[in-house]
Amino acid sequence: MKKKRLLSILTISAMVCFMAFAGIAFSAETLILASTTSTDNTGLFGLIHPDFTKKTGIRVYVIAVGTGKALEIARNGDADVVMVHARKLEDKFIADGYGVNRRDVMYNDFVIVGPKDDPAGIKGMKSPTEAFKKIAESNVVFVSRGDNSGTNVKELTIWGLSGVNPKGQKWYMETGRGMADTLIMMNDIEKAYTLCDRATYNSFTADGKIDFPVMVEGDPILFNPYGVIAVNPKTYPHVNYDGAMKYIKWITSKEVQKMIGNFKDSNGNDLFVPDAK
Repeated sequence: MKKKRLLSILTISAMVCFMAFAGIAFSAETLILASTTSTDNTGLFGLIHPDFTKKTGIRVYVIAVGTGKALEIARNGDADVVMVHARKLEDKFIADGYGVNRRDVMYNDFVIVGPKDDPAGIKGMKSPTEAFKKIAESNVVFVSRGDNSGTNVKELTIWGLSGVNPKGQKWYMETGRGMADTLIMMNDIEKAYTLCDRATYNSFTADGKIDFPVMVEGDPILFNPYGVIAVNPKTYPHVNYDGAMKYIKWITSKEVQKMIGNFKDSNGNDLFVPDAK
């Protein structure tokens, strides 16, 4: 069974690349974490995971993809624990028997960002749904991740509430990529809007990788909670369930929650708000 697990892990290209470049072999105990690009790209895991390894001796390997893909990897038995941000998808994952022991970890929010001259005229609007309507009416490009990530799920929810179906419209572009790549692609488009998680936006703005302002923020629908879930050992007996539970206990502890709360970008902006209960 260990051999089968190793082979399944090696089929994941991200893991193969990581091991190849880092030159790391599997230790006696490892933990495979499938998570979102926002948690990894911001540098959060790089900051906090050494503490987990020091305390437990368990090395964490992160597969950073969209929420939908992270849950799919876990559904295939190729992860021990997931940390994602799309509650409806998380609840279904648990209801289908693939996950157990979900805990809240932290939250931030989503923002609508766009070009400085704001051709759709949405800057300062309070309602994301009304802002999306104006973007559609203006025929200005909207860049969607289109990858079933937590961000993409939230975006489609807002489109649904706005009464607009963007699919197939000339102004609607789906990248099929993570948040970082999507933001970078926006730099190559003269006029475009997108929905972005606050942490990635703050990180990329602070590093000078992007230069477009927040247009709409603050509505309750833009709330963005993150949860951690162990893969169900009854469904996949080979998973490192003990390690997953240690990880969940650790990341929801007061000490690590404080580390998350103190994590900021280079401009001193908060990226995540700890929320473990």
